[in-house]
Amino acid sequence: MQQLSAQDAQFLYIETGNNLTHVMGVNIYDPSTAKGGKVRFKDIIQHVENRLEWSPVFKRRLMRLPYDFDHPYWVEDEFFDIEHHMFHSGLPEPGDWRQFCIHLSRHFSRPMDMNRPLWDMYVIEGLDRIEGIPKGSYAIATRVHHAAIDGASAMHFFSAMSDLDKKGTPAVKLPAKTSQPGMAPSTVKVLNRALVSNIQSPVKLASTLLRFSPAIWDTIKKSLSSDSASGKKVPLTRFNHPVSPHKMFDATIFGLKELKQIKSKVDGATINDVVIAICTGALRRYLDHHGELPRDPLVAIAPVNARSSGSEAEIPGNNISAMSVALPTTVEDPLERLQIIRDTTQQTKAAKSGISARLMTDLTKHVPAATLAGVARLIAGGRFTSKLCNLFISNVPGPQQTLYMNGATLLHTYGMAPLADGMGLFVATPSYNGEMSFNIISDREMLPDIEYFRECLEAAYSELLAAS
Repeated sequence: MQQLSAQDAQFLYIETGNNLTHVMGVNIYDPSTAKGGKVRFKDIIQHVENRLEWSPVFKRRLMRLPYDFDHPYWVEDEFFDIEHHMFHSGLPEPGDWRQFCIHLSRHFSRPMDMNRPLWDMYVIEGLDRIEGIPKGSYAIATRVHHAAIDGASAMHFFSAMSDLDKKGTPAVKLPAKTSQPGMAPSTVKVLNRALVSNIQSPVKLASTLLRFSPAIWDTIKKSLSSDSASGKKVPLTRFNHPVSPHKMFDATIFGLKELKQIKSKVDGATINDVVIAICTGALRRYLDHHGELPRDPLVAIAPVNARSSGSEAEIPGNNISAMSVALPTTVEDPLERLQIIRDTTQQTKAAKSGISARLMTDLTKHVPAATLAGVARLIAGGRFTSKLCNLFISNVPGPQQTLYMNGATLLHTYGMAPLADGMGLFVATPSYNGEMSFNIISDREMLPDIEYFRECLEAAYSELLAAS
């Protein structure tokens, strides 16, 4: 019997009809390298079925308690049927890149079936009119709920579906057998555990507060200082409003070699700094074009992998922290912006002030489930999130070699992530085989001209590359 952690459960508590909390990875394959030059839908089903034992995510479903009296459990789905998790269609006319983005947006905007294991795969054919994509290629859009995986474990999850060669050698080492969550526990057992948990929570919470009281007190003092307040001011933008159910998606791809060339121009800069600098330049250009560029720097939240080792990515669930980064959107010179971002991220990572990820994890896991659920829903309402940041920027490194599935070559990878009221823009940047895709996720009301924002990303990349 496996219970969700507090961090995993939060992604269930904050979900609303407009803010769905699943992620979606999109892979485009060229079947010309497969046997016979073609891959059938039933071949893909068979391939996934052969990998089901790799992860418990595939066959476990949620069991939630009334009023969220305690955190939910993962239990075995006794009615699991793989064909109810895999779908197939062709891209509607005109079958170009814009139609592909619209098709993905609509699929991403649909809620998942919370009574089944929280994943599905959608095979999309008919990509023949997308520039740069070989004829006959197809895409696989894989959705997984964020309560089940975070960025690092998601990348491992998707890699486990892939092969190192056309023969079918798994890209990651598959375990001989995974532990299964087990059948649903009895009502009496669940209630007993919930009562014990709720009784012990205040005691454990108090103990955690005492252990970390110096750090908490230091954080409070610094947050009240004028320097901290001025550095954390978040200007109001078009992205700081409630999110609609109409999600939008677009993406562009840059070479990792060129991104490293830009990085080398500023001592101590990282690829993540370059990613943030490109987003900063795009936001400056986009908002200035619309006459909406604030006088104060925009603020981004960048998720940080809190796992202590790479092998922990194999463990489903969430283990993430985040850092807040002030974006120099008021600075005109692109290299100067990169230098400022380098200094900001270095200071953020080295800072000893503030509440650490470990402390936040310790605190939330001792808060009673019903209280945590109520607080999460209150925060998700957007009243407080709009004061935290203007957007999310997430950079998740991926495999840097050619991968295959059913003998078909994996050409490109894209990704979509959830939004939140008050934070209606997410730029996700997964990398694969020498390239990085910049994925824009927003909604139709906030970003009706999403193609122009993509052009702003491309322009920001070009000016950094020219300056380097």
